[in-house]
Amino acid sequence: MVESKDAYLEKLKAKMAEWNAEIDKLKAKAQQAKAEGKIELEKRVGDLETRRQELETKMQQLREASGSAWENLKAAAQQAWDSLDQAVQSAKEKFK
Repeated sequence: MVESKDAYLEKLKAKMAEWNAEIDKLKAKAQQAKAEGKIELEKRVGDLETRRQELETKMQQLREASGSAWENLKAAAQQAWDSLDQAVQSAKEKFK
């Protein structure tokens, strides 16, 4: 079954809200962390925020796309999604 554009964007939007919450938790941990751990955690949070911004850009492109362009952009958005998801999961595991 082919997923509709609106359904895909809603799924991305919901997942983005989850990631935003996780990034906020990591930011809070960074503020409370000791020197060395704080630097590494702040670096990870910065990376997550960059990846999140890339995905938000892809989502905007998806909203504006139509026809075959939507399918091409969906593949790029999925890569950004996977990248951010892996980075968030990795950061969560490292800084439990």
